[in-house]
Amino acid sequence: MKATRGEPDGSIARARHDRSVQTYQVALAAASVARWTLSTPTRASLVSWIAAASAIGGAGGALATDCATLALPAFDAGSAWVHGPLSKLKRDTRYEVIAEGGQPVLHATASGSASAWVLLRPFDIASTPVLQWRWRVPALIQGAANEDPKREDAPVRVIIGFDGDKSKLPAEEQRYFTRIKRVAGRDMPYAMLMYIWDGKNPVGMVVPSAHTTRVQMIVAESGAANVGAWRSYRRNVAQDFERAFGEKPGKVLGFALMTDTDNTGENAEGFYGALRLACAGAT
Repeated sequence: MKATRGEPDGSIARARHDRSVQTYQVALAAASVARWTLSTPTRASLVSWIAAASAIGGAGGALATDCATLALPAFDAGSAWVHGPLSKLKRDTRYEVIAEGGQPVLHATASGSASAWVLLRPFDIASTPVLQWRWRVPALIQGAANEDPKREDAPVRVIIGFDGDKSKLPAEEQRYFTRIKRVAGRDMPYAMLMYIWDGKNPVGMVVPSAHTTRVQMIVAESGAANVGAWRSYRRNVAQDFERAFGEKPGKVLGFALMTDTDNTGENAEGFYGALRLACAGAT
């Protein structure tokens, strides 16, 4: 079963354009489908968004209202997960749903490319704040450094978009959101938290995006010691969000997975297993 999609010339205009493309690469990862973001944090808009997203996803139970473990839709569950291109100027990462150990696994292959695999579902993580997932990386991206905007690539990323009141953000950040919408033609979430496999930064480190304070990366795995092996994780998303952003999280707007090498131009592979949300005390 397959699901595939997968320097400036010196002028001021071209330089601005290139900076804009680079700036919204990460910002669009989770917002690559227009309905990813709520336009306003109102109950009416939330209900409308949930209805639309549920119709697209085709499976119920998106909102977590108790402490039962909630399995996110499988990668082969109809149109629940969709490919999300970042830009017509960027090559797409190839995403393919394969079977491994009797379970659907998402296989990502990047070659100087960047795009995302996106789940169009909102979640309330108040009672199920723990994200469980697994991934495997055959090799690291040797030239990658996520703190450097010119080398900001990762063999695997798990990305979470959050709702919030953008009107409370500093003027500079509001201008950033406006630029993103002008360049990309859609809003980005209020905040995005990413879990990444980093080549050298220590596990648990918060790596700020070089583009905006509204994107923060947390190192879930570091170095080459576990390359080639399946690695499993449990992260308290609510606690990680508060540590990274200094505030409590709003509702989750959706998830995205991304393997990207558009900045380094290298080749990379990533394998993603199923994602689940669980209560804090779940094992």
